[in-house]
Amino acid sequence: MTIVTISSRFQVVIPKDVRESLDLKPGQQVEAIPFKGRVELIPLEPIESMQGFLKGIDTTVPREDDRV
Repeated sequence: MTIVTISSRFQVVIPKDVRESLDLKPGQQVEAIPFKGRVELIPLEPIESMQGFLKGIDTTVPREDDRV
């Protein structure tokens, strides 16, 4: 377990081993969520990284005969 200290400006430094294990980059955004008495930091991915992640998905939908 790694312990960090909150500065007088409410800043924390994410330890190097945590940054490396999550592949965090300088300037990357994270979402801070209070959850059951703790703070969770969720790394946000740019929307561009989602391009093509549904490639090959079956988009056919069964429709009623009176629908186009």
